[in-house]
Amino acid sequence: MRIYLSILLALFSTGAFAQPGNEKVIDGIVAVIGENMILKSDVEEQFAAYLNSGKAVDGNTRCELFEDLLFNKLLLNQAETDSLYPSEGQIDDEINRRLRYFINQFGSQKKLEEFYEKSVDEIRIEFHDPIKEQLMIQRMQGQISGAVEVSPGDVRSFFEDVMMDSLPNINAQVELAQIVKKPPIDEAERTRVRNKLLELRERVLAGEDFGTLAYLYSEDPGSARENGVLGPMGRAELVPEFAAVAFTLEKGETSGIVETEFGYHLIQMVERVGTKVNARHILLIPKVQPEDLIEAKQFLDTLKGNIAKYDSLSFTTAAILYSDDKDTKNSGGLILNPMTGSSKFEMDQVSQIDPSLYLMLDRMEEGDVAGPELAQMRDGSRAYRLVKLVDIVEAHEANLKQDYQYIQELATQYKQNEVMNSWIEKRVNSFYIRVDDSYSTCQFRFNWLPKTISATEETPEPEEAPAPKTEGKE
Repeated sequence: MRIYLSILLALFSTGAFAQPGNEKVIDGIVAVIGENMILKSDVEEQFAAYLNSGKAVDGNTRCELFEDLLFNKLLLNQAETDSLYPSEGQIDDEINRRLRYFINQFGSQKKLEEFYEKSVDEIRIEFHDPIKEQLMIQRMQGQISGAVEVSPGDVRSFFEDVMMDSLPNINAQVELAQIVKKPPIDEAERTRVRNKLLELRERVLAGEDFGTLAYLYSEDPGSARENGVLGPMGRAELVPEFAAVAFTLEKGETSGIVETEFGYHLIQMVERVGTKVNARHILLIPKVQPEDLIEAKQFLDTLKGNIAKYDSLSFTTAAILYSDDKDTKNSGGLILNPMTGSSKFEMDQVSQIDPSLYLMLDRMEEGDVAGPELAQMRDGSRAYRLVKLVDIVEAHEANLKQDYQYIQELATQYKQNEVMNSWIEKRVNSFYIRVDDSYSTCQFRFNWLPKTISATEETPEPEEAPAPKTEGKE
């Protein structure tokens, strides 16, 4: 089953990130849908991205990608008709999200700019219109098929009628739980860190550059190499304590000491960007003393013995009562897979997400509790943890009993595709559509070819094109 738009709505589909130095494609209009057009270069960019993904290519691949573009333009035209325009704030949020992703991949904003030979401001400008279109397409797609739901009967029918002929193999999976004990921070160490930040604040107020001090002293590796700059962020993107202070600062103003779960900060306002703040900070993290680590390890050693000794104290109960990890304690220590949102992990996923956890599993059987072992937490701190191998699901052929959630997701996608196909069949003749005759031999799923244009034909003037026909919202 093919999910439409998956390639075109991917992170890397924006033309602003075409790698410099690539040969230019001789461009030209290859399709017009309503008031929107598709260029040959658009098709070639999608084809290049598809090749880079490592997926199999055949003689019709370029045609399939071209049809994906046609789907998008059809949805875009209907979104424009229905006025599904995103706000500038929503566009900015999406641009910032993608820029943060790319900067993280390259290691720094400077490396990103050097590689693509564009400043972040130039990339931001080039992102704007493509992302606006993508948000409109997503909204239109949501209106058409977003409300689709499947009943248990639908799932069973899908499994028996659609999947049964070629059941996929499900890789071996594990379910894991943990109890985390973070060692307490010695008050003398907290005082040392606060005093160091007060000293740095005095240096800033005396005229030293905040960015230089952030580069030299901040223990946030991501922002320190950018002179402490975090980039534009909304309240929801910052931890509450940090946001509460950052949003009160004036341009150039430096805060007092701010404590968060990550440590202690000094914050300086760079600028306000709409509803966001662009701030720089210096983070210092209090260091755990060796004796405190030993105390945490001893606590878990005792707890592990009590879990094994007393039937009334289960691992789940102990996690709720004693774990210091807020992300897992309320679920009885159950660890969620960030790639899927479920509690099941394939072994290669464990190795990617947490290599030390993967090494622990190599020595465990179902029901075993391992540890205490030292681990690095999400906030960069160190803590000891117990890990329980709750369940092992051996590799198997997909079935409803073990894989209901997975099959339900496939059934939902299948039904969404059916709804989308029906919508396209009704709309394909509702807009002015012209397709280059070089695509006349393509094996399309839908009839896009009632009219053709030559490869050299110019964009039709608006008065020459029939007024778009629409049937309104479905």
